[in-house]
Amino acid sequence: MTANAMTRGTQWLGQAGLRPTKQRLALAALLIGDGRNRHVTAESLFAAAQDKGESVSLATVYNTLRAFCEAGLMQEVTVDGSRSYFDTNTHEHPHFFWEDDGHLTDAPSEQLVITRLPDAPEGAEIASVDVVIRLRRKD
Repeated sequence: MTANAMTRGTQWLGQAGLRPTKQRLALAALLIGDGRNRHVTAESLFAAAQDKGESVSLATVYNTLRAFCEAGLMQEVTVDGSRSYFDTNTHEHPHFFWEDDGHLTDAPSEQLVITRLPDAPEGAEIASVDVVIRLRRKD
């Protein structure tokens, strides 16, 4: 990891009040070290950590991603019941899910218009609206 990536990771954790443990710092540097937003699965982040020689278990990656979400550093985007992505861009925005190769990208927010939502059932309120637009390549 570069010193710049580690500095960004330390600052990112600090803004959420998370203690910068060695493993959190390594994962934070992988996620935001270059200043760009990422969409990762726990498995893809685990593989990236292994490629960089970081000694973290898959369980630690899952736990750390959950802690990052709880701290407001990331958001979880569920594509289907079996696959979650973790996004470092925490602003409300839609996503494209590319079915052919299973990756997630941001969709342009300014092009999405939702004019009306159904009323929430009695005793409930809408907490958020997640928009995932599934794409496949044309033949």
